[in-house]
Formats: sequence, structure tokens, C-alpha cells
Amino acid sequence: MTQPEPQHEHKWLQKLVGEWTSEMECPPGPDQPPEKYRGTDSVRSIGALWVACEGRGPMPDGGEALTVMTLGYDPPKKKFVGTFIGSMMTYLWIYEGELDAGGKKLVLDAEGPNFGSPEGGMAKYQDVIEFVTDDHRTLTSFMLGADGKWTQFMQAHYRRKK
Repeated sequence: MTQPEPQHEHKWLQKLVGEWTSEMECPPGPDQPPEKYRGTDSVRSIGALWVACEGRGPMPDGGEALTVMTLGYDPPKKKFVGTFIGSMMTYLWIYEGELDAGGKKLVLDAEGPNFGSPEGGMAKYQDVIEFVTDDHRTLTSFMLGADGKWTQFMQAHYRRKK
């Protein structure tokens, strides 16, 4: 089997590689003001086709959150693909997405537990990775409400360690 040639999309993912500090803002619950958390993100390349992002940061209860995001690009699907897991949850998130027209934002769609509903069930989510500069990126998370509108519930700023 021959090694696939990295495409433009694979090269875009390689911009994530490095050591980052993070500042995240998210509400601890409905109708509560957002809390700020600081952490780190270590992104490594898996060959020239995949990246693995390993995040660490505090939990509201004082424990440590560990997260792992994998991202790649599937040329036959013409889609970015990936996964997300966290030490604070049992759900495996599956991503599929694409770059915006300007090439600065990667919009990743997923389906997961409906945290906003007392009945539970599943909901649609989007995680948007945007490069502000080569050394500053954001991750913004949205949930699709019953009203058909996307609501932001988390944003993290990542700054490359020098």
C-alpha cells in the first residue's frame, strides 16, 4: 500500500502542532455566569495526515480534566474527520466538517447527548476552530436548540508557547 500524499487540508491541520496555553470560558450550568479556566494543549502530528490534541485543565470540582481530539482529512468524503473524548464524560464524539471559504475556520459537526434538555436525547453540535493568527486560535462550541438556532456555550483561546 502506498502512503497517501498530504493534501491542502492535511497541511492546514499541521498548523495546530505545538504547545499551547488555553483560557476557556463556559457557564457551569444553565442561567449561571461563565467561569474561566486555564489549561494547556499539546498537539502532535501523527505522520503528515493526522493530529492529536491533548488538553489538560481544571474541573469546577478541583479535579483535572483530560481531553483528546483527533483530526484528519478524508479525501474520498471531501471532509475533515475526527473524534473527541474527555475524562469527564463517557460519550465518544465523532466529527465531520469542512473549512470555511476563507480557510481560517474549521467547522466540525457532531451529534451528542442533549445537555440542555431534562428529557435527555441527542442534539446537534458544532465545534469551530479558527486561526486568529498563526500563534492564536480559538475553539468555540455551539449547540442547536429546539428553536433551530445555534447557541454558543463555550469558547477557548489558545496561544502558542514561545
